[in-house]
Amino acid sequence: MNGDWLIRGRDGRLSVYLPSGDAVLCRAERWPGGPWDAPRRVGGDQKLHPVLAVGQGADRYAHLVSWRPTVPGEAGLVHSTHFRPRLAALDFNPVGHPDKKGDRTGTPAVAVDAQGRAHVFVRNKGGGVSMLAQKEKGGWEAWRDLKGRDVQDELAAVTGESGRVELYAAIPGGLLHWRQEEPGGQPVLQEAMDVPVRPGTLRALATSPDSTTLFYTDDSGDLCAWRPGGKPVTLLPSAGPGPVAAVRCELDGHDCTLLAQRSASGRIAFAAYPTEDESAGAWWTESGPQLPVDAHVSLTTDENERVVAAALSPSTGHLFLTRRNDEPGLALEAWREV
Repeated sequence: MNGDWLIRGRDGRLSVYLPSGDAVLCRAERWPGGPWDAPRRVGGDQKLHPVLAVGQGADRYAHLVSWRPTVPGEAGLVHSTHFRPRLAALDFNPVGHPDKKGDRTGTPAVAVDAQGRAHVFVRNKGGGVSMLAQKEKGGWEAWRDLKGRDVQDELAAVTGESGRVELYAAIPGGLLHWRQEEPGGQPVLQEAMDVPVRPGTLRALATSPDSTTLFYTDDSGDLCAWRPGGKPVTLLPSAGPGPVAAVRCELDGHDCTLLAQRSASGRIAFAAYPTEDESAGAWWTESGPQLPVDAHVSLTTDENERVVAAALSPSTGHLFLTRRNDEPGLALEAWREV
């Protein structure tokens, strides 16, 4: 899965999305803070490949993007919008292929701008990045080639506080950053940074009115933070493989960035620090049960702005949840399976 698959809907309910076999499943709270419904298929009955990208806009609508098989050896991208967690999502509709036709070219990423338009990014067969954007009044614009080369899989798409969409990608020995210069415009390649990056470890977060921050793991295993226009900063050793989950939240009256990652021990590790103040330092604290190696973690805030963490194992379908309690600092309730 790519993106934040644990989200809060317009009605305050939390929901999670996961690929399962040839389908996408959704689970949602029956009411905010209440019990959870059983998993249900969303997006119609068509068969999908086991890949899912999730994005959410300021309107809190969820945008889901996946690949579906078309003819033997080929695939096409599909998109669905889910307006409220307990309502039926729109059926997945085909949105094409970055190279007009062919097999899957990479894991898609999706971000939603201030006008509620989804922007779908995916690697193309030339090794660059292509983008497809929704029109404000319905339909889709033409595919755009954003250039780049030797782009590795699992892009990181993010919407800044300005409402403009940005994209990060890893290349051998470096990072690329694209940014919209105006709402609805084509993202432009702004900066390339020569740094060692482990593929599949990128996660981006809006951290101020003018900046987004990219978190990634370098070749030595350190978790780093980079804001374009500056230099990457080493934050702390990564707790485990794969990308971190990240969310902005208030802790004891301070604007903080909270990170979470499945650790090498199999538990979820948390680290928090003042937003954009990496020099303040951060350290991991482990929590919860030991989870399978395929477990993912995601973070959000509930209708009361309390941090919520979810851990999900696609192989078992087990979903674990915890929330911040009323104690000072990052004190969490006991994890529970839902």
